[in-house]
Amino acid sequence: MQKEILLITNYFPPEKGAASNRMFSLAEGLANAGFKVKVVCPLPNYPTGKIFKDYKRKIYLAENVSFGKITRLWVWSSNSANKFFRLLSMFSFSISLVFFFIFTKTSKKIFIQYSPVFVGFTAVCLGRLFSKKIILNISDLWPLAGLEMGILKKGWYYSLLVKMERYCYRHSDLIVGQSNEILQHISNFEKEKPFFLYRNIPNFEAPAITIQKSSKEIKIVYAGLLGVAQGIFEICQRLTFPENVSFHIYGAGPEVEKIKVFQKQNIHFYGELERDTLHQELQEYDIVFIPLIKRIYGSVPSKIFEYTRLGLPVLYFAGGEGGDIVEKESLGWVVPVNDFKALQDFINTISTTGLESFPKEVVQKNSISAFDFQKQFEAFTVSINNV
Repeated sequence: MQKEILLITNYFPPEKGAASNRMFSLAEGLANAGFKVKVVCPLPNYPTGKIFKDYKRKIYLAENVSFGKITRLWVWSSNSANKFFRLLSMFSFSISLVFFFIFTKTSKKIFIQYSPVFVGFTAVCLGRLFSKKIILNISDLWPLAGLEMGILKKGWYYSLLVKMERYCYRHSDLIVGQSNEILQHISNFEKEKPFFLYRNIPNFEAPAITIQKSSKEIKIVYAGLLGVAQGIFEICQRLTFPENVSFHIYGAGPEVEKIKVFQKQNIHFYGELERDTLHQELQEYDIVFIPLIKRIYGSVPSKIFEYTRLGLPVLYFAGGEGGDIVEKESLGWVVPVNDFKALQDFINTISTTGLESFPKEVVQKNSISAFDFQKQFEAFTVSINNV
């Protein structure tokens, strides 16, 4: 009898981003490992907060795909900065999940993407109510991450989110985390739970390094979410790029409108590209920039694993475990988080010294050697089978 598993996630293709890519790779990997995979997610709307054109005026959509089946549920979509509207959006998908569980026969094992908290909490409650084996995936430590970013403040609402967080940990059968810091945090409350460290390692064939540098210009690129946590707009405002150093930006998110109209020497904005097209474009650059405005405990940006596989050395400006990985595996340079003087000094220095310390071929080789998707996934499926 074929094994079955249900993946519950707030993000899934055609949406872009780390969570979406991770869940898609997970679904494909599980199907290849012999699982019958079903995915339940909202109608696609991230990061614009608007239902994508091909999915408008629908409340439910079932799709048969190569790895199994996707069920997309109604959501009141929003990317508003207003906390009430964001909460309403999360709550709407939670309500859709309730109806899904009531009217749909679901697999014995369910894999839940915990964030956002309300969605993860609802899914865990439903899993427990319907006697499911729960595999909980933690990619960010909410609500702690929200507190560290200044999005949340301590009070009754924060306390409520903490109680929901602990409930999810307590009633899970396997806890999967994307960093050692995440698993360490959870072990403070659930010492006896089985854990699995699941890095956001991408599953694509590494391209050959063929592009030869034809000019002395050093091209730094950022590609990803343009949100408050990444702080790209503030970085553009505060940094000055020498004549032979340029900064190139790809992506979408809350800060996109401000970045679009911002004008400064050697800063260029291109918008959002499909992942495969973006990978092609990125190979023309010299350094990939990975910033966070504040060090967020537990956060390890997936861009480290994805873009070094393309051969791009990393300029890491986010603090925490991610910086340790970059240094340990010799993937690029680490600048202390939020130290704009040190960041400006680095940019000024490379404008005169160049990039010889981290050749693309070496970075790609180090990345492939350190981050093996198949090896990690085989160990992961063993953990799932033991649940």
